[in-house]
Amino acid sequence: MNLGDHVVLGADFGTDSVRVLALDPANGAVLGQGVRNYPRWKKGLYCDPLKNQFRQHPLDYLEALEGATKEALKASGPEASSKVRGLSLDTTGSTPVFADGNGVPLSLLPAFAEDPDAMFLLWKDHTAIAEAEAINHAAAGGKVLDFVGGIYSSEWLWAKAWHVLKSNPKVAAAGKTLVEHCDWIGARLTGNEHPDKVKRGRCAAGHKGLWHASFGGYPEEFLGKLEARLVPLVKSLGTHTVTADTAAGVITAEWAAKLGVPATTVIGTGAFDVHMGALGGGIKANQLVKVMGTSCCDVVTAALPQKGHAERVVAGICGQVDGSIVPGWLGYEAGQSAYGDVYAWFRQVLAWPLTKFLPAAEAEKLTEKIIPALEAEALLLKPQEEHTLALDWLNGRRTPDADQSLVGAVTGLTLGTDAPRLYRALVEATAYGSRAILERFEAQGVQVDSVIAIGGITRKSKLVMQVLADVLGRSIRVGASDQACALGAGMFAATVAGLYPTVEAAQAKMFPGFDLTFTPDPKMAKVYDGLYKKYLALGAFVASAKH
Repeated sequence: MNLGDHVVLGADFGTDSVRVLALDPANGAVLGQGVRNYPRWKKGLYCDPLKNQFRQHPLDYLEALEGATKEALKASGPEASSKVRGLSLDTTGSTPVFADGNGVPLSLLPAFAEDPDAMFLLWKDHTAIAEAEAINHAAAGGKVLDFVGGIYSSEWLWAKAWHVLKSNPKVAAAGKTLVEHCDWIGARLTGNEHPDKVKRGRCAAGHKGLWHASFGGYPEEFLGKLEARLVPLVKSLGTHTVTADTAAGVITAEWAAKLGVPATTVIGTGAFDVHMGALGGGIKANQLVKVMGTSCCDVVTAALPQKGHAERVVAGICGQVDGSIVPGWLGYEAGQSAYGDVYAWFRQVLAWPLTKFLPAAEAEKLTEKIIPALEAEALLLKPQEEHTLALDWLNGRRTPDADQSLVGAVTGLTLGTDAPRLYRALVEATAYGSRAILERFEAQGVQVDSVIAIGGITRKSKLVMQVLADVLGRSIRVGASDQACALGAGMFAATVAGLYPTVEAAQAKMFPGFDLTFTPDPKMAKVYDGLYKKYLALGAFVASAKH
């Protein structure tokens, strides 16, 4: 088989847009790419930031996928479309939606076309904080949360579902099943939307949905005690899950025509962006991969426990799932609810007078210059023990120990604290949050031999990456692909299409290697050791003040 005669597609559904890569499966070379923003999301529809409500319409996903795929194939040359053999995808998560008995998202039905609760509940939607706290209270002393770090988050499936059931009777009555974004796209493309036909990805089910093989599926009894209306939703999901090297099916004739690909194109079962991104970033056993974007997700792979040995349970993370990253390996997940979003928030604060008093186009142009200007100034500053200190929980804390009700803080302000100093403090705060995650993994016995970083921030900000290396006290390698998530999806696409026997084999041929390394400065690392202790103390104070 000459792999150069084939093309595979990797689609990465991010928070704001979808990116599609057309790839040569022989070597991972990018033949073409396409990007489309979500039009309704860009307008802020169905969202209310003051309520932490962030919803997305399914048509945003479908329209963007069609446009981005056509763009990627057009850029790949006239023969590329006919050579497509497989398409796999990743999405944010947990991003579920209520659907009817046929598996159609309610927001695609006329009666719910403008109802936010019928939309996909984006990963960073925190409207279910009360429900998450109730789940944690009910689970105290039991084992139902052992494999998701011992704490359930408002960002996850069952908290969100319970919140909608309680707050929207109309959606509660019409919703017969739940489906994650990463599962629904594959189901839609293959015509397998009915709940009995959807391939439920183990990545989403295990990390966010409480699925575990030792439970025989989902903890139906526990969820039913919380809310009887959850039981039929649990039953609709079945008990079986699959890893992302499993095909969701073959594309329908309708979608083959829409995307411009052969009707024989195999569609892979979806997974979360960070997990496929880790594969595209070059992950091997006992390596930590940081996917650095609006939020930050951290994943580690480790060997499954030997037969007869219990699985090591790690407290305070976002779950550990057999095969969620690489089939046959245990995947651990952690992360921060805000990373790039922290910097974006500060930019918007500084841009307030621009948006208030200038024409929109001029204000937008000037706003785009704020972060680069802050970076240039902040790079010249050096950390000191007496220093402005910030806490990175502007969108709550995901890990260690999820608590989305926590808030950010800044201390050490004086009349001499200017914007670059405050910006650097925010950059340092996100690095401290990363260190807390790394230390939690190691304290719980998870071996971390090296650190890899992928995502947009790795190439946009020398300051962020160097501060991170200094705070962690470790070198950080950056994968050569600037679209590691879509590349990882492409590796899975090549596997489900039968071009490689395993995703490891696909990675061996398609991974481009590393092209950047950030090495810690020992002097800076020593100063940051002291500041990190103050960060932990500030966090403990803010957490205690909440109560």
